Amino acid sequence: MMKTTILAIESSCDETAAAVIKNGQHIKSNVVASQIELHRRYGGVFPEVASRQHILAIDTVIRDALAQAETDFSTLDAVAVTRGPGLAGSLLVGVNAAKGIAMAQNLPLIGVNHLEGHLYSNWLATDDAAPEIVFPVLVLIVSGGHTEIVLMRGHGDYRILGRTIDDAAGEAFDKVARLLGLGYPGGPAIQRAAAGGDARAFDLPRAKTKRPYDFSFSGLKTAVLRLVQRYSKNLQRPSDVAQNAPDASNLPVADIAASVQWAIVDALVQKTRAAADAFGVQEILLAGGVSANGALRQEMSARAGCPVRFPPLSLCTDNAAMIGAAAHWRYLRGDFSALEMDVIPNLRLK
Repeated sequence: MMKTTILAIESSCDETAAAVIKNGQHIKSNVVASQIELHRRYGGVFPEVASRQHILAIDTVIRDALAQAETDFSTLDAVAVTRGPGLAGSLLVGVNAAKGIAMAQNLPLIGVNHLEGHLYSNWLATDDAAPEIVFPVLVLIVSGGHTEIVLMRGHGDYRILGRTIDDAAGEAFDKVARLLGLGYPGGPAIQRAAAGGDARAFDLPRAKTKRPYDFSFSGLKTAVLRLVQRYSKNLQRPSDVAQNAPDASNLPVADIAASVQWAIVDALVQKTRAAADAFGVQEILLAGGVSANGALRQEMSARAGCPVRFPPLSLCTDNAAMIGAAAHWRYLRGDFSALEMDVIPNLRLK
């Protein structure tokens, strides 16, 4: 197999990241500048703030990635960058930086789908032994903006079996966390609160969808809102609940959090298992920020009926290493991008 050294850049949302990846699996460096504390005050990512922070951080992050890898531009085979999906302003910062490097250093440019990057987080080596993954595999991508079941028959061969028709799983966690006054980001906050609660305390809905492997979590959010209103009299609007729920001493936050987590995890595992059985896959892979959830990992491993693989916690959230891993296989296919490449905020995996 052809050997590669790729500089990868990721700026699709609120993480400014750069990495140097060898042969699509070995992490020479992986630098992430997080904006999470900045956006926490807004209860979510504020797009204009995010893009400005990317501008401030991008040069330093790239230089740090090269320095930590003990390399420079002269050793690179290509520069890769996330072109979508994501926030337009944030994506533009990374894409323009990658274009500048590609043009100045006469390097091939590789535009990568952010979701494809999450898929390839499972191919990255965290020690000397690189993962050996046998196709076909089923990948559950779960993050703040995406929930999709992908059948992967080979490198670059993707078939979307199901996706969310409204809220993504991570988005549902964020919205429920706001209703419960638990702060941002919602996923980790819900998991912490759920540790002290009873997951069977409240029978929350699992939506039925027309397509068997699609997801829907908006009804769950509405059910939680009504539940919180029942315990918190005089709070009628979601904004009221989010602002005042922490003062509602009779609100069983831990039990609600545990019940919500169980409802989301149960839906994810149930539909992923059904798809895995139907398509006879070798393994199930988890990817995306919500794949860090301990309950999801435990339930999927227990109920999948086949081996389950998930990335280390450091590679679940947005990072550039996964973009470099995906770019390696595009490099081998000669799938390069023109310098005229534009960002596509709603880019789909195909």
